[in-house]
Amino acid sequence: MGLIESGRMPKPLTHLLNYSRKYSLWMFQWGLACCAIEMGAALASPRYDMMRLGVIPFPASPRQSDLVVVSGTVTDKMAPAIRRLYEQMPDPKYVISMGSCANCGGPYWDSYSVTKGIDQIIPVDIYVPGCPPRPEALMEAIVMLQERIQNEGIGNDQLAKRWRGEPITVA
Repeated sequence: MGLIESGRMPKPLTHLLNYSRKYSLWMFQWGLACCAIEMGAALASPRYDMMRLGVIPFPASPRQSDLVVVSGTVTDKMAPAIRRLYEQMPDPKYVISMGSCANCGGPYWDSYSVTKGIDQIIPVDIYVPGCPPRPEALMEAIVMLQERIQNEGIGNDQLAKRWRGEPITVA
């Protein structure tokens, strides 16, 4: 049994692996409504350049990505597809919920077909509030996620502890 499987990895190696993971996030975008326009502005605009943060925004499939950003109104019909996307991603995987509709249903929370938050389908790491949120808020969420990745443990018990913590909300 190696060091990684036993969960007894030296501290400098853990720091090095976390440092490399936090600056090589492959992002899969799941834009469903008006928040996707703001996400596109954060990804493609020269003013809000995500590549300088180490985020690669265009993977070919969910099997190559380790971060999914869900932005917009999630309907009950779309929920199984999002769940399948999340299950196809390799571990460790991270989720950012962007916008009021993805966080809690937004102004459509009382509709029969709207899911009352993406956290009912998949575990969410960071919530970005707003209707629609600004591109700066998404960039701040990426930085907060990178800080969380840097302080993460590598052992199996450490990864299990990750889901016991409270999700982060961008102010």
